[in-house]
Amino acid sequence: MIDSDHLATPGKRFHIKKCKTDDTGRFKDKESAQPAIEKLRSKLWDLQERLYAEGKHSVLIVLQAMDAGGKDGAIDHVFHGVNPQGCSVTSFKVPSSLERSHDFLWRHHLAAPQRGMIGIHNRSHYEAVLIERVHNIAPRSVWKHRYEHINNFERILAEEGTLILKFFLHISKAEQKERLEARLADPQEHWKFNPGDLKERELWDDYMAAFEEAIDKTSTRHAPWYVIPADRKWYRNWAISDVIVRSMQRLNMKYPPAVEGLEKIVIK
Repeated sequence: MIDSDHLATPGKRFHIKKCKTDDTGRFKDKESAQPAIEKLRSKLWDLQERLYAEGKHSVLIVLQAMDAGGKDGAIDHVFHGVNPQGCSVTSFKVPSSLERSHDFLWRHHLAAPQRGMIGIHNRSHYEAVLIERVHNIAPRSVWKHRYEHINNFERILAEEGTLILKFFLHISKAEQKERLEARLADPQEHWKFNPGDLKERELWDDYMAAFEEAIDKTSTRHAPWYVIPADRKWYRNWAISDVIVRSMQRLNMKYPPAVEGLEKIVIK
């Protein structure tokens, strides 16, 4: 677990209203942050290659946000240039009939990254205590127990060598409005606009309560939550990259030793 201004400290009561959505940390603007962003990108490339080569650990990145919160954009910018052989993205939509016939964690365990891989989950097992809670898909008597199941699931992954980093991309309701309006104004962005997002927007307070409780109950030392101010996309990218890079550096990964006798090989 990496200390960060955006860490939801395990064991400490989490209050979502105390979290800013427009914070830019030590940076004045995008231009002043760009060198730091590029430096982190270079470090991530190297760390991902070491992760893939060593094959001892895996990394699970969980991204959750309200609609238009920037999950796709974060994936595109933070992992731009990362070797696709060592990175996979799984987007979790409405469960299929097969998935619904199993426990709620089944499909997520199947998608957990193998050793040497970075697995990015665009939405995740947390939908079971977010959308299913807000829309009463599952009754309280069911979802209230899922926090414990989630903690146990993540503990298993962590103890088997998976570094788990969970990010809530925290935008304001006003920023969401601007982003949705921008999609409506640009014909090339119409494919991103779902009228159903407006109904979800009406449930904003319910979702904030659900996110608050989920983060409060499941930010642990082995699977911490980071609440990322996401009104400024460039700061979002820096903050996520900073946590990932510093966390992966602590794995102290090394390239495997070379095969003996390489110095004697002559390629003709």
